[in-house]
Order: sequence, then structure tokens, then C-alpha cells
Amino acid sequence: MARLYISSSIKQSIIARAKGYCEYCKSPADFTTEPFSIEHILPLSKNGSNDFLNLALACLGCNIYKSDKTTFIDPVSLRISDLFNPRTMNWEEHFIWDETFTLMIGKTATGRATIEALKLNRRPLTNLRRALIAISEHPPK
Repeated sequence: MARLYISSSIKQSIIARAKGYCEYCKSPADFTTEPFSIEHILPLSKNGSNDFLNLALACLGCNIYKSDKTTFIDPVSLRISDLFNPRTMNWEEHFIWDETFTLMIGKTATGRATIEALKLNRRPLTNLRRALIAISEHPPK
């Protein structure tokens, strides 16, 4: 399916809504080497749209790992679960930080499935979180 144009004003609104953080892993755009993407929560390939409410700010890693996924297997129940939707779900209901603030822990099937699908505890992310903690920039406020 052909991509539809997303205007720079819409992109800026999405960045502002996300407060400059990846809406999945909570990494700040100011501390990454690759630009963040505007991600389709419901992919265009699955009849998603460029509607403002279907768009999220995502770091390169989360965007690549999410790809066109909307569901994934919860590693606890071994059942298919919806992935986290930053427009309709509250991050704090599905995720918490471990005691070191370097690992995300899923509180729900959706949280656990999203952590697995997007590899939200991948080594580069935990290293970034550790470095951000050292300069008081993590966890996000």
C-alpha cells in the first residue's frame, strides 16, 4: 500500500504529544543517534490510516521490531494478546520499571507481549537507560 504524506505540522504535533519520547520504550529523542519515526499503530497494510490518532512517535528500534504487528504472544499465558496502543491505553497500566529502572516489566498480557515483540529490554536500550540514569535523565518524568 502506498504511503500517504504526513505534513510537518502533524509530525510536530505528534512529537509534542509524545513529549519527545518513544511512545513504546520511553527513550528520549534527544539522546539517540537515529531520528525517530512516525509509526502507524494500525499499519497501513492492515487498513490503518494517517489519522492523527493512529500515529505514534517511535524510535528506530521499536519501529523496526513492531513492523506491521498488532498482536503477539504473551510469554506467560502463551496466548495472543494485542500490542500496546499509546492512543487508547495508559502506559502505567501495562508497564513498570524494575528496581534499577533499566528493565521494563509487563504488568498485563498486553505489556508482556509488547515487551517481547518490540524487544523493549534489548541491550542497547538497557545501556542507554543506565547512561541516562547517571545524568538524571531517566526514568521519564
